[in-house]
Amino acid sequence: MRCLRDVHSSVVAVSLSIAVFGGAQAIAEEAPPGIPDPSIATSLPSAVADPAGVRSALGRRGITFGVNYIGEVFGTVSGGINHNGYYDGRLEAYVSADMERLIGWKGLSFFANGYQIHGESISGEGLGVLMPVSFIEANPGTRLFEAWFEQRLLDDKLSIRFGQLAADSEFILSDGGGAFINGTWGWPSITAEAMPNGGPAYPLATPGVRVAFTPNDQLTLMATVYNGDPAGPCESDDAQVCNKHGLNFRVTDPALTMFEGAYSYSLGGLHGTVKLGGWHNEGEFEGLLSGSVLNNDHGLYAILDQMIYAFQGGDDRKGISFFGRVIGAPEDRNLVDMYWEAGLTFTGMMASRPNDILGIGFAYTDISDDARAKQVADGEAVIMSYEALIELSYTAEIVPGFTVQPDFQYFWNPGSNVVDPDDPTGTTPVKDAAVIGIRSTINY
Repeated sequence: MRCLRDVHSSVVAVSLSIAVFGGAQAIAEEAPPGIPDPSIATSLPSAVADPAGVRSALGRRGITFGVNYIGEVFGTVSGGINHNGYYDGRLEAYVSADMERLIGWKGLSFFANGYQIHGESISGEGLGVLMPVSFIEANPGTRLFEAWFEQRLLDDKLSIRFGQLAADSEFILSDGGGAFINGTWGWPSITAEAMPNGGPAYPLATPGVRVAFTPNDQLTLMATVYNGDPAGPCESDDAQVCNKHGLNFRVTDPALTMFEGAYSYSLGGLHGTVKLGGWHNEGEFEGLLSGSVLNNDHGLYAILDQMIYAFQGGDDRKGISFFGRVIGAPEDRNLVDMYWEAGLTFTGMMASRPNDILGIGFAYTDISDDARAKQVADGEAVIMSYEALIELSYTAEIVPGFTVQPDFQYFWNPGSNVVDPDDPTGTTPVKDAAVIGIRSTINY
């Protein structure tokens, strides 16, 4: 582990020096087919970017493969459970195939990816938070994630995707949330708590079918049904232990249905998108106060991404954008009944660094009244209330496909007043915590 930390620290130090003193000079070569965008391969000699011409040969047949690595170091500087440093990393390998070019099947494509996850979790070991510090945190191991076919029809207006699917790849997503590291900006804390074993989201996907209809450039409608539990009943309380390698392919658990509509528009030349959606989870859920069995669970959400100022230069992707999400679920069967977030992103503030992104966001996870009332009735000494987060993050592109991201996060009421494990009386909650870290990402 120390070797990994030393290597990562060296890479980060060199990368920051490059970022601060003017940016890296790429070895500019035209990217051959088969290289994804963005990729550090476009800044490397062709012998490294396309060894023996394998990538370009596969690319001409419609096959693209990639390898990505995220490595990060985080530490708590105040509050929390401890002030240790934590390193975690994730290696991803993926392949996509245009089946029309490969075998002549019009409109069909294939995608699969998997992860090798390693390191330690600051969220569980150092903070006890509901909103994980990093979206790559998971049990160490090697696992399959998604594997699906997609058929496009009606001039690509209709698509049907089927196979091993993850809801957090397509649903409840805000464009602005992509600027941050904390996991709640992707799969929010409310869905992670409401759905059995966290639902079909990183690092566990489930079998499912998704249908999307895009009648025009402004409107997209999606609906999907998944196997609602990625692990099912097992002896361990940890779903990632029960489905260790992502190969369970469960199809007999109660279904999860999701739906979402997205509408894109322009206001005075500033683009925006509004999304409305929800989920319905079949199965049985325990009433928090009544203790009786309740049929199904559900939730609704609204999302807004809106550019509010465009920088000069004519690129409508560069500017200041607002984003926000609000999500609700019934309080009688859910620990978390309300979640909301809001923030700003600044893209391309400097002409010399057009792809850098600065983001600041606030997220709030509310504990349901019924959950608090149950704690009071049970005589617990520390009552849950809410957890709040502010994150400030800057993504610096060193070269296309290689970024460095310093990050700051502050948590109010970690774990919504989780009990401090170092308090023998069990009456003291973990203190508000400040966390700093840095991430490097390489896409090849």
